[in-house]
Amino acid sequence: MKTILIIDDEEKLRSLLARIISLEGFTVLEAKDCASAVKKLEKSDVDVVICDGKLPDGNGIQLTNVIKEKYPFIEIIVLTAYGNIADGVQAIKNGAFDYITKGDDNNKIIPLVLRAIEKADLAKRIFHLENQIGKKYSFATILGKSTSLLQAIDLAKKVAPTDTTVLLTGETGTGKEVFAQAIHQESKRCKHNIVAINCSAFGKDLLESEMFGHKAGAFTGALKDQKGLFEEANNGTIFLDEIGEMALDLQAKLLRVIESGEFIKVGETKPTKVDVRIIAATNRDLQTEIASGHFRQDLFYRIAAFQIKLPPLRERIADIALLANHFVKFFASKTNKRIKSISEECIEALKQHSWNGNIRELKNVIERSVILSDNEMIGLFDLPLEFQHLSVSGSTLSAKGHLSAFDLASAEKIHIQKVLNYTNGNKTEAARLLNIALTTLYRKLDDYKMQ
Repeated sequence: MKTILIIDDEEKLRSLLARIISLEGFTVLEAKDCASAVKKLEKSDVDVVICDGKLPDGNGIQLTNVIKEKYPFIEIIVLTAYGNIADGVQAIKNGAFDYITKGDDNNKIIPLVLRAIEKADLAKRIFHLENQIGKKYSFATILGKSTSLLQAIDLAKKVAPTDTTVLLTGETGTGKEVFAQAIHQESKRCKHNIVAINCSAFGKDLLESEMFGHKAGAFTGALKDQKGLFEEANNGTIFLDEIGEMALDLQAKLLRVIESGEFIKVGETKPTKVDVRIIAATNRDLQTEIASGHFRQDLFYRIAAFQIKLPPLRERIADIALLANHFVKFFASKTNKRIKSISEECIEALKQHSWNGNIRELKNVIERSVILSDNEMIGLFDLPLEFQHLSVSGSTLSAKGHLSAFDLASAEKIHIQKVLNYTNGNKTEAARLLNIALTTLYRKLDDYKMQ
């Protein structure tokens, strides 16, 4: 329920407005002067203030400014004397939503209050959304405690407040875009757009149009003027992913943007000026690309003013458990499953994998495992088969000196899981293929804690 505060020293008018507004289902608070109004605001969560322009202990127009500074999401409607437009104009300059003349048609007050509430709600939603986005892409969300990762985060934090061009290097799936987003959020440009483009996803001509825009008629299908991503990112940041894939002649045009802040749209003759910070990323060795003639050396020196190398997951073994548990909780929530954790056996298997796809691959593996699991804990047999084999090859000696994973029970357990994977979890079909009774299969699943 929304709360409206009425501030007026005229008790009859205040009571009349309170009655009109309360009949619409709003909670109404009353104050006769500035001092009592301030106390009400401190104690209550107010959405809209209706304030007289003249109060016994102060000026309602000035009070508007005080309220907006302390409570920016409160919208204020000022009551002005008949014909006193100057007060209303000043009130709006001070941050008031609108003004209405005292004694005017009281039926106007409810529509005005409704519009003020709508604006207040919108401002709150935008604030919370921006706050969530900021948290989502902050450095605090980058999970890991390995030395190599912490060093990369430290470098990123230091360069973030500057306008320096950043080059993020590392294998595919190491989190380069996450770093780019975090750098942007910690920069002075965070209130403006960050625009990302994958340079390997477009042909040369289309990539140029995407980056710089085009004029109508510049090429077949260009039916209207089109803004490019550099314009969309004006005053913000542009993230050029896989920059090593960019064609040489387009690299020359990018170099001009970096040096002069200007570019020419496809089909245009005059330059367009922008103020954009560039963060680039690549999984290639650009020095090798320069030597082979596939990348401009002068562009490299401009984009590589500050390089940050992101470590592959195989060099972050200490982070695997942290990341795996995070993804388990994330996908369990997304799929409405009651999965709470992942077993130590699984973690050990995950640690032995090569992770050529890095964090992205780990995320995909955990998502699949969450979908397959029917338990509260992800077990070894919820993982893909190659991880189960890793667990076998990496098993330690038992007390009797034998590899525990090679005993008959372990071999049977692996074979049952293979058949279940083959039948997509159909236990009746699995029992038929195993040539055992369905009740026997259920007993074995129970013994091996596979259900």
